[in-house]
Amino acid sequence: MMDIMEDQTLKKQLSYIVPEFRLALIKESKVDSCPLYINIPSDIGKFVEPLKYASEEHFVSFHLTAKCQVIGYHVVSRGTLSEAIIHAREIFKTAMLANSSSIILAHNHPSGQVMPSNEDYTTTETLVKIGDWLGIPVIDHVIISPHGGTYSFRENHANLWADNEAGNPLRLKE
Repeated sequence: MMDIMEDQTLKKQLSYIVPEFRLALIKESKVDSCPLYINIPSDIGKFVEPLKYASEEHFVSFHLTAKCQVIGYHVVSRGTLSEAIIHAREIFKTAMLANSSSIILAHNHPSGQVMPSNEDYTTTETLVKIGDWLGIPVIDHVIISPHGGTYSFRENHANLWADNEAGNPLRLKE
C-alpha cells in the first residue's frame, strides 16, 4: 500500500506545469489495395494523376517506407488558381508522424504550364536541404498539368541532390 502512495506522490512532484500533448496519426482507409511501390521514376506518375484535374493549385506529399512502398499521402495545401502556400513544418510534421523514410512532393499548375517558377525552384531547394537534415530525404518534386505534362525536379535539376546521394533510395538516374 505504501508503494502506491509513494508512486502517486512522486508523480505529483514530477508533473509539469504545462499541459502534455499527445500525437496521433489517423490513416484514412478509403482505398483497399495491395502495397504500391515506386521502383523507377515513371512510377511517380500514377500517384500524381488526380492532381491534373484540380482547378486550384494543390501541394501534396507522398510518404514512402525504406523499401519505397507508398504508404499514404497528405494534401499539404489547397491554394488558389496560381499559388499554394506551404511551409516545411507542415510537410515534415506529417512525414514524422507517418514514420516516413522519405517523401515525394507534387503540385499542379492549373494553367497547363509545367515549367517551374523561381519560387518552385527555391522552395524545392530548401525542402531538399531540410529533408536531408531531418533524415527524411525528398526523392523528387514533380509538377503536373491538366494537359498531361509532368516536370520532375530530380530529372531536370539533379544539382539540388548533388550533396546527398543517400537522398536517392531509388537511385533515380538524372
